[in-house]
Amino acid sequence: MDRQLTQRGEERRRQLMAYATSRFAENGFHPTSVAEITEGMGVGKGVFYWYFDSKEALLRAILADAQLDLRRRQRAALADAATPSERIERGIRASMRWSIDHADYFRLFQFAATDERFSDGLRKGESVAVKDAATQLRAAMDAGEIAPGDPVLLSHALLGVHTHLVHLVHRGVLEPTDEVIDTAVSFCLHGLLGRR
Repeated sequence: MDRQLTQRGEERRRQLMAYATSRFAENGFHPTSVAEITEGMGVGKGVFYWYFDSKEALLRAILADAQLDLRRRQRAALADAATPSERIERGIRASMRWSIDHADYFRLFQFAATDERFSDGLRKGESVAVKDAATQLRAAMDAGEIAPGDPVLLSHALLGVHTHLVHLVHRGVLEPTDEVIDTAVSFCLHGLLGRR
């Protein structure tokens, strides 16, 4: 639904998205109804349907905004990095910090990956992330900063380390400390042998 929104309208849309994000993350997408969202916000269903065609459209908008916010954080982190390996390190740090700080979005990403109505959009975002990481890895290989390898496969490995450790933080198995992020960076850049 493409509507021209006033500043106030855009603010109301964002409020609906923020409230729905917390409800979906806490109660699950399927059990959360449009009625629960509108009642919790103190608005009528007509307000909801002014901004979103359906609950599915709402979640797609939430996921797209979250992916865009994550990419902005990553770009800002890489902005003045001097070397490819520094860009890789900063990218890992920014991605993990964002994912730790945005537990609700992280939970929704995990759910969306399992539901075919949302998984295509999520995979497109993941594909962009893998391609971006592969570009940095290839540059680091060309500069002799890291050992040669398949940059796409290594990008998936970086994503796996990130996702698993963040998942453990959100489950309460690990504390959300800088040490977790430092360990992920060290492991991703230097591996088990610790060679630099």
